[in-house]
Amino acid sequence: MKQVSLSGSLRENVGRNGSAELRRQNRVPGVVYGGNRQVHFSVAINDLDKVVRQPDTLQINLELNGETIPSIMQEIQWHPITDKPLHFDLLELVPGKPVKTALPVRTTGTSEGVRAGGKLIQNYRKMKIFGLPEHLPDNITIDISPLKIGDNVRVRDISYPNCELLEAEASVVIGVQVTRAAAAEEKAAAAAAPAAAAAAGGDAKKK
Repeated sequence: MKQVSLSGSLRENVGRNGSAELRRQNRVPGVVYGGNRQVHFSVAINDLDKVVRQPDTLQINLELNGETIPSIMQEIQWHPITDKPLHFDLLELVPGKPVKTALPVRTTGTSEGVRAGGKLIQNYRKMKIFGLPEHLPDNITIDISPLKIGDNVRVRDISYPNCELLEAEASVVIGVQVTRAAAAEEKAAAAAAPAAAAAAGGDAKKK
């Protein structure tokens, strides 16, 4: 998993008034848990924004009072109007302890079916996965090059060593569907074939 550093300050007042005061100072309250303690802290809103706006799932190395706590984002609350972060939870990464997270789905290659006029359908932008932090990939990568029209990739077709995908096995992750235009062309071609064959037969009889 890709890593990023985030510097924070310990919180003395963990109540509602303390949180409101932090936000007025352009800081966001947070908590990290999952290890042998629960730590309340705050970070500058601009620093947090740089982390949460990235498309990747990241290991966040939280720096507090000279200590670094490896973690991943568990939950973040947003203001319904301003879209600013209000509070966030981090899960501490403990050696030997598996975690559940969601990784982005990436594609590589160009589908044969798309080149033939099909449409690529992606049903998952992220997929839930369970495993030790050191075994988790950066993302779920799928090679779509061999996919023809009508083909698809299901959850059960994807695997990573020492990790378990937590989505329904039969669910389609990516597929290539026929477009209306391509279907219309195919239907027109099929309808024209008998007429063309009959015309060819008539020409042969005249000869």
